[in-house]
Amino acid sequence: MRCAIIHYHELALKGRNRPYFEQRLVRNIRLVLRDLGVRQVDALPGRIRVVLKDETPWDAANERLKRVFGIAHYALAHSVPLDLAHPNLDALKEAVGREVAPLSFTTFRVSTKRADKRFPFTSVDVDRDVGAHLCRLTGKKVNLSCPDLTVQIELLAKAAYYATKKEAGAGGLPVGISGKVACCISGGIDSPVAAHRMMKRGCRAVFVHFHGRPYVSRASEEKVREIVRLLTQYQCYSRLYLVPFGEIQRQIVLGAPAAFRIVLYRRMMLRIAEELARKERCWALVTGDSLGQVASQTPENLSVVQEAAQLPILRPLIGMDKIEITEQAARIGTFQTSIEPDQDCCSLFVPPHPSTKTSLDSIRKIERAFDLVALAKQGLEQAELAEFSFPT
Repeated sequence: MRCAIIHYHELALKGRNRPYFEQRLVRNIRLVLRDLGVRQVDALPGRIRVVLKDETPWDAANERLKRVFGIAHYALAHSVPLDLAHPNLDALKEAVGREVAPLSFTTFRVSTKRADKRFPFTSVDVDRDVGAHLCRLTGKKVNLSCPDLTVQIELLAKAAYYATKKEAGAGGLPVGISGKVACCISGGIDSPVAAHRMMKRGCRAVFVHFHGRPYVSRASEEKVREIVRLLTQYQCYSRLYLVPFGEIQRQIVLGAPAAFRIVLYRRMMLRIAEELARKERCWALVTGDSLGQVASQTPENLSVVQEAAQLPILRPLIGMDKIEITEQAARIGTFQTSIEPDQDCCSLFVPPHPSTKTSLDSIRKIERAFDLVALAKQGLEQAELAEFSFPT
């Protein structure tokens, strides 16, 4: 039987809640592989097995499994039956020998895990017996510390599984077990990384994008659609709200001192995003703020901006610098799209010298000149919803 054997790490520490976490991970794996001819996905003791059809392309399955949060590592494996009543390793040794024979290597080791302790051979027994067989078959030497090839064997109740290559998983927690969060996403580098980091902690992301129309083109919207399409590969389904913000910005420009516009924009965005978050039953807002990176992200301005919302505001990038954020954007696949030139609301009506140490009293005094409820309603009524799914 051809299958993928999947291991998790953090899920094993969840005590009585572990079955719930396992089943959520099983569900997510089924969703991401649903169009590749996967026969079944089931939870075994301490691991998950994905049974593949002969025609299921491993390269495609491998690329998708890499993006499933909750997986520590996995491997393409084959199995041979085990008979606890008449145990022997002959069938396993022959199968492993056939798998290893065409491979190019100089040294190897065998690493066995015995999940079913009823099997009379210990892990060390299997390592030695299979290793000795491979030495005779290939003439290669054993190296336990730094081998060219590691043969992984797992002994379960009715079968032994063997594999020769381990793949690193995405880690973290399965998407969905930590509820939903509303992620404010621009066309830049930071906010997609912030959303990705929250997905890795088990959150399902709902996206909110503020664009500058009618004063700019649709370029930023198209960029954000592409970024959300990329991020949907990590959570299978996404909702994106596109909120026109250009006219709201114009009204703020006409009625507020230039130095305070950035903070006023951000507070207005949070009010609108919070309403959409409540509509989607999100428990928090997420931003791509990094402490001190731009004028709106000074300690004083962050404090004043967050006062406009009642929901918790999560800032997963707050202690990261631009180099760290950029490197992670490249790893998750959003960097190239993020650096494409565009016009967004963040660059619209920007004052030359924004305030970096805004006081809450000053902002509240300025906001009394605006009908904040009407401005928020204007953005909410004109918001457009786009939906994305993976696989498409």
